[in-house]
Amino acid sequence: MKMKDERLIVKVAKLYYLEGWTQSQISKKVGLSRPIISKMIKEANENNIVEIYIKDETAHTVDLERILENEYGLNEVFVLAASDGNSELVRRNLGQVAATYLSKRLDDVNKIGISWGKSIHTLIEELRNQEKNHIHVTPLIGGMGQRYVHYHSNHLTFQLAEKLNTSSSYLYAPAIADTVELKNQLCETEDISKVLNEGRNVDIAVVGIGVPTKMNTMAELGYLSEQDILTLGDSGSIGDLNSNFFDIDGIEIDHPVNQRRIGLNLEDIKKIPEVIAIAEGVHKSGSLQVALKARYINTLFIDANTAEKLINSD
Repeated sequence: MKMKDERLIVKVAKLYYLEGWTQSQISKKVGLSRPIISKMIKEANENNIVEIYIKDETAHTVDLERILENEYGLNEVFVLAASDGNSELVRRNLGQVAATYLSKRLDDVNKIGISWGKSIHTLIEELRNQEKNHIHVTPLIGGMGQRYVHYHSNHLTFQLAEKLNTSSSYLYAPAIADTVELKNQLCETEDISKVLNEGRNVDIAVVGIGVPTKMNTMAELGYLSEQDILTLGDSGSIGDLNSNFFDIDGIEIDHPVNQRRIGLNLEDIKKIPEVIAIAEGVHKSGSLQVALKARYINTLFIDANTAEKLINSD
């Protein structure tokens, strides 16, 4: 290996493993394509530039997993140790573990539903390419927009289908329509109603958990204004799942954002056999706790700090 090449590989490995950068971020930083970055990370492992080991904090995290499983009747819980406040690294670690879990489930399912957001984007980015053409991928919410397109459900659906070398459907509609009338008109069209019905019949749904603040993915994508965030709080919203805003009892609130949403509602999601949620950050603990109590989720990936917050808040 040439010294110049080795130095670049070391730089890429440091950004990836120590700084928590994604392959996409590194690609932009060094001006190389993502496949080349992926190859460099692989070479770093093969040439012993990087030595991966697992710090054994199993006893603590297994205890947290067991408590959460018993407390909320969950099928599976995966708790990962925190990483010194580096939320990007925590999110990627959760995405890696969730991707490994999902890979093991693929032979047993035929239909996967995808919501939207950073956590799901990370999971799909970490998923390895494989041949699973018996699976069909469907978005669970509309996915059109101009900002942060890589977080939208249609883009994520396409990415997942590409990783699995399989088929997919798309919701050619925004997540939030401009008016209730437009939402109703769109949902009555054959194409959109068909995809929504596909979503209701998936075997596995992958969703994120949000809170009604400026940190919400919908706000970042331009779907929520400051006024929306203010009125959601006034209406009693504590969080959202698949952009369904709910109150402290897990009931969907009466709010214009909910009324204009194009996607599966909470009752639709509750009927899906397995709902996988990825949640990072203690700021989501209140929203997550309500969603768990309402039994909207049965497989959970979470960081240790948020797990402890959930347990100690009871």
